Amino acid sequence: MSEAWIIDAARTPRGVGKVGKGALSAVHPQRILSPVLKALAERNNINTADVDDVIAGCGTQSGKQGACIARMAALDAGFDNDAPGMSLDRFCGSALTAVNLAAMGVMSGMQDLVFAGGVESMSYASTLPRTTSGVIDMDNMHLRAMHPQPHQGICGDVIATLEGITREDVDRLGYESQQRAARATAEGRFNKSLVPVYHDDGTVALAVDEYPRPQTTLEGLAALKPAFEALYAAPLDQEGLSFKKLVEQTYPGLKVNHVHHAGNSSGVVDGAGAVLIASPAYARAHGLKPRARIRAMSTAGDSPELMLNAPVPAAKKALAKAGMSIRDIDLFEINEAFAVVPLKFMRDLGIDPSIVNVNGGAIALGHPIGATGAIIVGTLLDEMERRDLNVGLATLCAAGGMAPCVIIERV
Repeated sequence: MSEAWIIDAARTPRGVGKVGKGALSAVHPQRILSPVLKALAERNNINTADVDDVIAGCGTQSGKQGACIARMAALDAGFDNDAPGMSLDRFCGSALTAVNLAAMGVMSGMQDLVFAGGVESMSYASTLPRTTSGVIDMDNMHLRAMHPQPHQGICGDVIATLEGITREDVDRLGYESQQRAARATAEGRFNKSLVPVYHDDGTVALAVDEYPRPQTTLEGLAALKPAFEALYAAPLDQEGLSFKKLVEQTYPGLKVNHVHHAGNSSGVVDGAGAVLIASPAYARAHGLKPRARIRAMSTAGDSPELMLNAPVPAAKKALAKAGMSIRDIDLFEINEAFAVVPLKFMRDLGIDPSIVNVNGGAIALGHPIGATGAIIVGTLLDEMERRDLNVGLATLCAAGGMAPCVIIERV
């Protein structure tokens, strides 16, 4: 079996995901992804006629983000007509799934050159009409009876309640994420991967991350009201459905401690990221220098009723595939969908917090749903190189109780 080599990675800055307020909110989603693809092709002197596929994750494939955004963005980037595209949806795990699928294609010997990543304009997605009650099962009552799945933020609060994770714990992680992101930005740690996004007239739409709040304090976080407490009991339809009722189907009488809010949950943002993957044979033939190889990949499922707990089994599965232990990993990127996710991950696997999300995470920088998996692979690789470390692991929870995972090793 061939190896899959990571040649390069890039991402856009992340813009605030609010219509009229975020710098990318007026940019077509295809035009958010295309500069990343174009930059990777140009700076690696890629003949895009050789591209076997462009795989892009996107969590809301409707309207401007529909119609196979991978192919459309590749064409917008000026790729050769011969370069095909495919879009996929694994919720928050979409872009990492795209990266893993690209690696599988290369490792199988059936592909030699793949661009993989994702995009999400969360500002645009917020304008689309809601056609169901808002429950992730899309009002499939048969499925709901089997697996009552609450809102992701409420799942975070339920996990915190069950695990004894306190408001102080999640606030501390939220504060640390902001401090680490501020330090990383000031030191230029993101510069290697950042690609500006432009308006159609050629002016810059966004060149730096827009979401971080470096002025955040622990006192300020402590003053914020829980974000999901009112939503918990609010009626979702005329029959009186509520997320509280869904939770109590699985955990009767549970008194939920609502600990998450905007300051310790992932930010709503617009952005894109991608990774360039090649076979060793293609790379050598075209003078491409690999930055890392993919050692192992996995995807795991866990309780859909808790939704956010699959990163731990996904990491264990990937480590087993690689023949490694958790102690073999030098650096981790665990997406901060909600603060409880990396906290539980570190607790369950006995990981030192000093090697997890060292440049901040989605709490500070934002989480463009369909793009984050590819973004954190690039962030992980950049920091491994900066620190001269060898092995890194990236994973993130996805709705429905899933998580993809990848282990990369510098070449």
